[in-house]
Amino acid sequence: MKKFIIFICFLATALSVQGTDLLHNAFNREAVSLNGKWHYIVDPYENGYYDYRRSPYDTWGRTLNPGTSAYYQNSKAKDKTERCEYNFDNAATMTIPSSWTTQVEALHWYEGVVWYQRNFQHYKKDGKRAYLYFGAVNYEAHVYVNGKKVGLHIGGFTPFNFDITDFLKEDGQNFVVVKVDNTRKEEAVPTVNTDWWNHGGITREVKIIDVPEVYIADYRFTLDKKDRSHITANINVGGVSLATEVVVDIPELKVRKVLQTDENGNAQISFKNKKLQLWSPEQPKLYEVKLSVANDQLTDRIGFRTIETKGAQILLNGAPYPLRGICAHEENPIGGRRNYSETDARQMFQWAKDLNANFMRLAHYPHNEYMPRLADELGFLLWEEIPVYWTIAWENEATLANAKQQLSDVIFRDKNRAAVIIWSVANETPVSEARNMFLTNLVQTVRSKDDSRLVSAAMEVSRHQETGAKVIDDPFGEVVDIMSFNQYHGWYGGDIAAFKNIKWEVKYNKPVIVSEWGAGALAGYHADKQTVWSEEYQAEIYEKTLDGINNIPNLAGFTPWALCDFRSPRRPLADIQDMWNRKGIIGEGGTKKQAFYILSEFYQQQKHQYLP
Repeated sequence: MKKFIIFICFLATALSVQGTDLLHNAFNREAVSLNGKWHYIVDPYENGYYDYRRSPYDTWGRTLNPGTSAYYQNSKAKDKTERCEYNFDNAATMTIPSSWTTQVEALHWYEGVVWYQRNFQHYKKDGKRAYLYFGAVNYEAHVYVNGKKVGLHIGGFTPFNFDITDFLKEDGQNFVVVKVDNTRKEEAVPTVNTDWWNHGGITREVKIIDVPEVYIADYRFTLDKKDRSHITANINVGGVSLATEVVVDIPELKVRKVLQTDENGNAQISFKNKKLQLWSPEQPKLYEVKLSVANDQLTDRIGFRTIETKGAQILLNGAPYPLRGICAHEENPIGGRRNYSETDARQMFQWAKDLNANFMRLAHYPHNEYMPRLADELGFLLWEEIPVYWTIAWENEATLANAKQQLSDVIFRDKNRAAVIIWSVANETPVSEARNMFLTNLVQTVRSKDDSRLVSAAMEVSRHQETGAKVIDDPFGEVVDIMSFNQYHGWYGGDIAAFKNIKWEVKYNKPVIVSEWGAGALAGYHADKQTVWSEEYQAEIYEKTLDGINNIPNLAGFTPWALCDFRSPRRPLADIQDMWNRKGIIGEGGTKKQAFYILSEFYQQQKHQYLP
């Protein structure tokens, strides 16, 4: 009985440490940055985590002292008589945020465990809790503060945080160790086979956020689709005293509301304002919104708009709005590294602006937070996606839970971003009953958390055996709001000259987005239009596709693949691909290919044709 009670205590401790709720709007909270130089140790055999019997040193309830063997203890040899087989102080450093793939040449192909460590100064503050926040770590992160485990996070593209208050030292001299593992796994999301580089490391910002004991835990502002002067705000307070007073202030609209939360910390208010200016790509109006409770004040910039469908149309603020889009990975073609900064995001949107685009598909996973926030500011609509990509372990409950968690986290982070209009739950997944149930479960998750946006997934095209027509009839189409599909006629088979004569059949009367199309080309390689990999060949694919794309029924927009070339282990062709996917219309080094200008001109004409 005594052993059982001890086990339950350890289990409760594990759950409480690893279950810290994500802070909302960490982007705008006052914080201490831990970006910069971190020491690292490469550990392919995980010697710093397992003993020689393959038992983890940090197992909850383990009584055996690991001595100096566990890397998370950040041990030092006390004198010349003591053996310690690692030393972070003498280890090499990497700059965080980054991936080891592009910072350390020897780790370019490495998949496995790397330990990161840095010292930091931070004191406990009366009446506040300290949270250690990560923008993203790819893929699995075990986090330790001062030799104690504070939590585990699985998933490479969404933020997470842990309450580290009780782990801080009284003298303020602390250290953090993170065990990062980017090993691909069958049951993971994504699974083992993708078409992008598996960048390992602490790929986004790290910071410490001090939060008052009573704080703004969550909020969501929505606009009524029938009355676009009618705003609803839902606010949740967290901490030690949930029934309290909350103030909502929108100075430019002269709105100031005082609310009383219930015993669960929830409050809701609805109000009208006839002077409200709606957000759109042409006029990306943002309002400063201030929220306060007790000693916590939080500010955000929020745009108000509606998005919905009517038959085959996508309606922005009640009016049809054609989408002039492009797909993009979170990778900089100049160096092939992960994008993580505001400068990186501004460069991506500048290229999209040069393209005359108004819409971007952020593939195939949640991108860093600068992307949706700058899209709000600059006026771009966004499709956000989770990495349910190709073939996932559809019948694995842990895989579904992982996918739902990643989806929930990106919705939680970006639900107040006007730019985000579509949540995508998958890309190019094979039809099966198990897959349909898996994806339907994800759609239900979306709608339970955010019913104000549209849901889609990038599906595939089938071919009618008798008529030769291209058919979009995926049964999952019944569940989503938008029929999106990828097609590469002229690249993966088919005569591009015949594209305009293709017969298309769309089973569902819903808006259609062609979520991928295109061809590969090496920037600077010139030949005739029949020569594969030349800029001219890619340009021909674009010209002929654009010439016939309006024959697709219910077409509401498209996002060619892709804005920039990006690294991929699936692309080994020497002197052409060299481990890069060359389907970008901007090449390695930032050079615009011929197809860029063709699409830009097409969008320029379309912009004037459909000017709202």
